[in-house]
Amino acid sequence: MLEDKLLVWRFNRGSRKALCRIYEKYRDDLFSLAATILHDSSSAEDVVHDVFLSFTRSAGTFRLSGSLKGYLATCVANRTRNSLRSGRRLRTLELGEVESIKSTSDKPPTALISKERAKKLYNCLGQLPCEQQEVIILHLQYDLKFREIAHSQNISINTVQSRYRYGLDKLRSMLDGEMEK
Repeated sequence: MLEDKLLVWRFNRGSRKALCRIYEKYRDDLFSLAATILHDSSSAEDVVHDVFLSFTRSAGTFRLSGSLKGYLATCVANRTRNSLRSGRRLRTLELGEVESIKSTSDKPPTALISKERAKKLYNCLGQLPCEQQEVIILHLQYDLKFREIAHSQNISINTVQSRYRYGLDKLRSMLDGEMEK
């Protein structure tokens, strides 16, 4: 968090190195977020680049009031939502194209099980309505509070909490069905 504040301070004073560091620091996470929602790697790249282009234009005037990662994730989520509305979704990602979750274990069987579970979770997450996907990802992966999500999407906190709860219920239901097979 302290590094982010320093980077934003330097960015606002025209430092290209600060902008590059911000990009390098959050690029992969933001791409994963966009790819998860869009199911399209090339559109996900476009979204992330568009967000950083807009962010670059705010140099000198940008004010950080919370987490930089959360702010950028919200921008990516909003941009992906706009992309979905405009129908720019082109193709579905194959599971092999998505960066796999790395296991902390050195044991190959454990790594295979983790990879298989990640594939199932990703597949089930992709079947949720976009609104529920977005809330779950922003809350769990990017640690945004429900209030922050509600503010960024211009909806009530109750709506965010409902989308989160319904999304998790659907995931549990789908994953229970997968485990029975």
